[in-house]
Amino acid sequence: MREYDLVDARLAARLAALRAEHGWSLDDLAERTGVSRSTLSRAERAEISPTAATLNRLCHVYGRTMSRLLGEVEGEPAPLLRAAEQPRWEDRASGFVRRSVSPPHPGLRGELVEGRLTAGADLAYDRPPVPGLEQHLWVLEGTLDVTAGDTEHRLEEGDCLRLRVWGATRFRCPGPEAVRYLLAVVLP
Repeated sequence: MREYDLVDARLAARLAALRAEHGWSLDDLAERTGVSRSTLSRAERAEISPTAATLNRLCHVYGRTMSRLLGEVEGEPAPLLRAAEQPRWEDRASGFVRRSVSPPHPGLRGELVEGRLTAGADLAYDRPPVPGLEQHLWVLEGTLDVTAGDTEHRLEEGDCLRLRVWGATRFRCPGPEAVRYLLAVVLP
């Protein structure tokens, strides 16, 4: 089994457990997230891997960052996480690959995530998983267009953008090459 297939299976089980902990039916969760009951059901059974946008909506209703949710299914955090052991998750539908560089820990507020978007990839989030989330985006390779609210930014290699996320955001790779960036996430 490939590493991200194992993460998807654990993620499915965690999503089902979170819904049960809240005492919500699939219909309740669909209403809260705007994600179809069918999609939620299939994601909880690991028949599909949720998209980044779907995970963002789920994180919002569960009050978690995406990193925290994925950290819950990736095992116990260690103080040192070797490059070969850093968990990777892929949204194959959008061309987004996410790697947890630093292990999330419930007692800490910051974490590092590496993101990769293929040329032409376009990720839109309708809300942050946690309102007021602080993000620092540092482009390592390529070009990244970031929209936060009504403000657009074009980031080139070496550029860093710091923002506090309250509303919709969008990440686009205009190409012609893929973009690789480091995202520092700090809980409010």
